[in-house]
Amino acid sequence: MCTFAVLLLVCASAAGVYGLDNGLGRTPQMGWNSWNHFHCNINQAVIEGTADALIATKLASFGYKYVNIDDCWAASRDSNNIVQPDTKAFPDFQGMVDYVHGKGLLFGLYSDAGDKTCAGRPGSLGYEKEDANRYAEWKVDYLKYDNCHSAGSKPETRYPIMRDSLNATGRPIFYSMCEWGVDNPATWAGDVGNSWRTTPDIKDNWASMISRADLNNEWATYAGPGGWNDPDMLEVGNGGMTGPEYQSHFSLWCLMKSPLLIGCDIRNMSKDTLDILTNSEVIAVNQDPLGIQGKKVMVNGTSEVWAGKLQPIAPSKSSFAVILFNRGLSSVTITGEWSAIGLDASLSCDVKDLWTHKDMGKMSGSVSAIVPSHGVVMYRLNC
Repeated sequence: MCTFAVLLLVCASAAGVYGLDNGLGRTPQMGWNSWNHFHCNINQAVIEGTADALIATKLASFGYKYVNIDDCWAASRDSNNIVQPDTKAFPDFQGMVDYVHGKGLLFGLYSDAGDKTCAGRPGSLGYEKEDANRYAEWKVDYLKYDNCHSAGSKPETRYPIMRDSLNATGRPIFYSMCEWGVDNPATWAGDVGNSWRTTPDIKDNWASMISRADLNNEWATYAGPGGWNDPDMLEVGNGGMTGPEYQSHFSLWCLMKSPLLIGCDIRNMSKDTLDILTNSEVIAVNQDPLGIQGKKVMVNGTSEVWAGKLQPIAPSKSSFAVILFNRGLSSVTITGEWSAIGLDASLSCDVKDLWTHKDMGKMSGSVSAIVPSHGVVMYRLNC
């Protein structure tokens, strides 16, 4: 049994893999990160305004709790090697953290497992203990840890040092490893971090998004409560994809039990963006307590079926999430056979469309729908 008190103990997750036992990440993390939209153009007003928007839009009530600053917040180290924030952008850093916490939200920071961050700010290599203590002093709840300027050394040797330093503070800090899939972290990071990047950085376009989904799919069996495969943050709402493409993006990330970190400016987003990000039935697939990552189960040209097991809803004996996914340039009928999904062909299942929220009645043997170009139809089956 996993215990919170023993921070370095490793325990088996429901998916049969191992997860860092710091009491965090029992379901994939949800929140917001500054990088995809703002890059280095961040300041205290943006962060506090985003915290306000998470509450005002009710995103926080759907589970989006983390407010995470990415690169460019750090400026220097003092004579004791203690990292110092950029006081022009963040004149009251502790006050900002307290402001986020005062909203009932959680606060996250960024650093790098090299001597500099990707943007050339102070990295944590060689200063892991000092930085972890600084984060705990500030009451940080989350660390995204990047992989730039490492002189080619292996992440397997660098990332555990920060794990041990964070755990030694006694403060539970979610540890998000961002080593871009180097050395296949799904195979070794389960007792190091709470999530690990399986891909290079995502871009706000269709080709980038589906390529990250394909890469992440390869490691499905390694994810589970306490440790998650991470195909990078959400681009929903940043403007580079169509509505159906963003709906596909969000659906695939939810089925794959990927972290749901919003990457747009939620202070100024459209209703369509908010509707995608707040589909409670699709989010429930992502946050399902079994923590089994869904995966690709059928490919027929540009037509695909993705599926994953869910915790059954009584009196059901089996529950699955199913995505009919159309990569093609025109609408097409896609069929998900029970045998591909992992169900007995004789079973009759109650089917619900998770985007229209319509009960489709009982179906046997397969489920089928006309799927628009670059779009999805997503179902929950209760059998």
